Amino acid sequence: MPASLTLTKIQRMVDNWIKSIGGGYWPPLSMLAALMEEIGELAREINAREGFKRKKRGEVEIDIGMELADIVFAVVCIANYYGIDLEEYFRRIIEKYTERDFYRWRR
Repeated sequence: MPASLTLTKIQRMVDNWIKSIGGGYWPPLSMLAALMEEIGELAREINAREGFKRKKRGEVEIDIGMELADIVFAVVCIANYYGIDLEEYFRRIIEKYTERDFYRWRR
C-alpha cells in the first residue's frame, strides 16, 4: 500500500481490488444501501460513546476509524461506478464551502 494516498490513488486502488476479485461493482442502489448501512453502524457507535443511546448487553465497541474507512470505500465504489473523479469534486466542494462559509464563523 502506498505511504501517501490521494483520492485518485484510493479510487484506483479500489477499482483494482474490485477487478481482482472478479465480481464487479454492485448495482447503484445496492451500493447506496451498503453506504447507508455503514453510516448506521457509525451512528450507533457514536451514539453509544456519547451516552445518548447505550448499547445492548453483549454489544462490543466498534473501531470508528474502520467504520469511517468503510464509508469512504462505499463512496469510492459509487464514484467509480459513475466515473466521478472525487479529487476534482473535493477541490470544487472546498471552493464552494470557502465562498459560502468564509465569514460564517468569524462574526
